[in-house]
Amino acid sequence: MRNHHVIKQVVKHKQNKQIKKGEGHLRWWQLSLIGIGSIVGAGFFLGTSLSIKTAGPSILIGYLLAGMTTYIVFSALAEMTVNDPQEGSFRTYAKKAFGHSVGFMSGWMYWLSGILIMSSEIVALSTFTQFWLPNIPLWVFSVIYASLGFGINLLGVKNFGQIESLFAVVKIATLVIFIGFGLMFLLGIISPYDEVSKSSAVVGTFFPHGLKGLWSALIFIFFSFGGIAVMGVTSSELKHKRDIPKAGRGLIIALVTLFTLSLFFVMYLVNWKQIDESESPFVTALSAFHIPYLDSTFNIIIISAAFSTMVGTLFSISRVLVSLSEDGDAPKQLQVKNNRGVALKALLLTAIGLSVSIGCSFILPDSIYEFVTTSAGVMLILNWLLILGSHIKLHPTYQDQKNTYKSKGYPYTSWIGIVFILLTISGAVLHANERSGLMISLALLAVIWLCYKLFLQNK
Repeated sequence: MRNHHVIKQVVKHKQNKQIKKGEGHLRWWQLSLIGIGSIVGAGFFLGTSLSIKTAGPSILIGYLLAGMTTYIVFSALAEMTVNDPQEGSFRTYAKKAFGHSVGFMSGWMYWLSGILIMSSEIVALSTFTQFWLPNIPLWVFSVIYASLGFGINLLGVKNFGQIESLFAVVKIATLVIFIGFGLMFLLGIISPYDEVSKSSAVVGTFFPHGLKGLWSALIFIFFSFGGIAVMGVTSSELKHKRDIPKAGRGLIIALVTLFTLSLFFVMYLVNWKQIDESESPFVTALSAFHIPYLDSTFNIIIISAAFSTMVGTLFSISRVLVSLSEDGDAPKQLQVKNNRGVALKALLLTAIGLSVSIGCSFILPDSIYEFVTTSAGVMLILNWLLILGSHIKLHPTYQDQKNTYKSKGYPYTSWIGIVFILLTISGAVLHANERSGLMISLALLAVIWLCYKLFLQNK
């Protein structure tokens, strides 16, 4: 047993040495594109309808607030990653800062939230594909898209990075074109076929439902940035670890700019009251222009966005499963990888969890999106809390190291981020469906804690 323990420590030491040497495949811009691919999905192209309905034009403030908080969280994660590279990323830092139980909770929270995100993206994919093929059951499309997603992950890290980068370019181009379209309308270069009502973001009531409306919408808005943790998980594959802050800054500046400008023009082109959660707000905004094949075009865009997010989430949560396995917090078989570096059994366990989640989605089709978005969002940003808490506690350990990277504003920025996150979670109590999603997430957290108490507390 002692020899086995020694061997395990030697292997882990070698893995950490490889991480520190920077033996990865990805460049910083590829990591930024992977981040965009994992973040910009159906949650933005479709889910923003929920935010607009709840908060009206004030969601623009919400996106600026969420972008600032995301930057704070990433800066904290980047500091820990550059100074102490760990394949387990945020869950390893949580374990170092607060002990084994918190590291266990963090990893399994991330995995469960990823399962929920993937199921919501697959349901969105299936629903939008059924637009062209209405007679084919949704479950058929779900199987097809899930199989394609797992197939891409089986190709390995290098191919995954190339495919996700391509999807990210498509998403960026779509938002840039839409912003350009809105700008031409603003300048009078183009005009709609039908008269567009502009009594919305610019001249209407900015807080139609008061501050309470914005407060309750924050969970959906923050969910739009939820995939930021994939940057930490994937950073072990970065060629030069010192480029992590650069990758994050580029990502967040691009996202906040694209999100806020595109939503501003959505509400400039159409009265926000006309936006309905059953349709993408971008389609609603452009409908007055009678653009040929608009529905099909945006269907393709939303499908590519949702598929890319699903693939990126699958990649990151599978890597977290491997990290949990290496630390003894999951079955040891999950860490075994093939010659492409793919942990097949970790993918298999994820496939089982995804199947259960998708099954639940079809049982409760009317309200499942809000339930899933809220519960996944709560667990995601609870991990943000742990990242900031870990940063506050571990930051002093980097002070004596040479050539360290330090995030600016410590510890005030981290505490500000914690306040904003707690404000966001508390807002979920104000809305009935969000409240149900919050209860689901708390129930899942209780299950994780119970599993730790039963199986690992005495190890």
